[in-house]
Amino acid sequence: MVKNEIIILEITDITTDGNGVGKYNGMAVFVPETAVGDLIEAKVVKVLKNYSFAIVNKILKASKDRIDSDCPYFPKCGGCSFRHINYNAELKIKEKFVYDAFTRIGKINCDFLPILGCDNQNGYRNKAQYPVAEKNGKIECGFYAKRSHRIIGGFECRLIPDEFSKIAQMITKYAAQNNISAYNEMTGKGILRHIYLRRGAVTGEIMVCVVVSKPCAEKFYALCDMLKSHFKSVVSIVMNINSQNTNVILGHKTIVLYGKDKITDIMCGNIIGISSQSFYQVNSPQAEKLYKIAEEFADFKGDESLLDLYCGAGTIGLSMADKVKKLTGVEIIPQAVENARENAANSGIENAEFICSDAGEAAHKLAESESLPDVVIVDPPRKGCDKLTLDSMVKMHPEKIVMVSCNPATAARDCAYLVDNGYETVKVKAVDLFPRTCHVECVVLMSKA
Repeated sequence: MVKNEIIILEITDITTDGNGVGKYNGMAVFVPETAVGDLIEAKVVKVLKNYSFAIVNKILKASKDRIDSDCPYFPKCGGCSFRHINYNAELKIKEKFVYDAFTRIGKINCDFLPILGCDNQNGYRNKAQYPVAEKNGKIECGFYAKRSHRIIGGFECRLIPDEFSKIAQMITKYAAQNNISAYNEMTGKGILRHIYLRRGAVTGEIMVCVVVSKPCAEKFYALCDMLKSHFKSVVSIVMNINSQNTNVILGHKTIVLYGKDKITDIMCGNIIGISSQSFYQVNSPQAEKLYKIAEEFADFKGDESLLDLYCGAGTIGLSMADKVKKLTGVEIIPQAVENARENAANSGIENAEFICSDAGEAAHKLAESESLPDVVIVDPPRKGCDKLTLDSMVKMHPEKIVMVSCNPATAARDCAYLVDNGYETVKVKAVDLFPRTCHVECVVLMSKA
């Protein structure tokens, strides 16, 4: 096989990053925007030792799963991976992602429950981040192209509420009319970097955050008046200052231009405060269902001590606080811990405490003490748990460990380690929190062997 060669290929599988896979003369060929069952004419664009990449030249026979995309930015935009296939096919792919991770990476065979799909495949995101740039002398706002920082101009996204698009449009127009320059990542010059929006799914409250390279509040006060008069749901307008030459969106300092410094939402019956920096599930109605599955897996009797590791703003643990005797949450980010304490107080929860610490270190200290949990809930970042956290969980020997993971591969790896240290994997359930993307969550129940 050589670059630019034209080959005939049948797509037989999908990778976890959304590419189709076919075999040509025994070599795996990865092709984006394809579906299982497609027969295609493909052009080879890159050849490596054991595999290659190609693009679709022509679809000779379309998969039964194929549909027409309903988004003008797909597949150029990097947000969605599966707008070209029907949702049932997407769920089967994601269910297979989880099954393959646990059986192949973790060498784990257990009860794999059917995936939980999402009722709303569009408009489910309560957060949007629009990068801003200058193109042909004009300010432009939109979405990043796949694997790049090149902006695909446009405001409308099928994954976010329509109101977000209108707000971003107004801000961009205001910036252009008032000579507020777009930030240039290459030169470090310019002011407006991102338009960052958050919304409470239940309350409908919206926060508008303009991310700028230097303090310039006076430039945006007139915008505040415009936003207030046009969007009654906007209750918070803040300015975040990020002067660093970095691709991290938010800086450390945020000032309030109008209204509150945070918005509120209701999740699992609890009042949740959401600041510009707070972690909050972007699909909160579906996250409620995820948490309910985790609670059912834990099967609380009412007298347990629950440890919630990587607790963030406390939403998982607080959703279960009324089912246990005591809740202890651990999170390394100070502002998140402060949010968790406020959320507990505002929701009238008195049996919860939150510790600001690295999850592994806190778990290690608890393991050394007499305050051992009966159940551990762990919701690690994509990289999974570190060895100290895993070893400390083993040392605390809780009856049950419930893992909530946004990365089935690292979840399978960590569960395999726990299996080697006295636990058994009872069951796993995939949950789709991010329809039309290649991301999938899973919930795992482990018990002492």
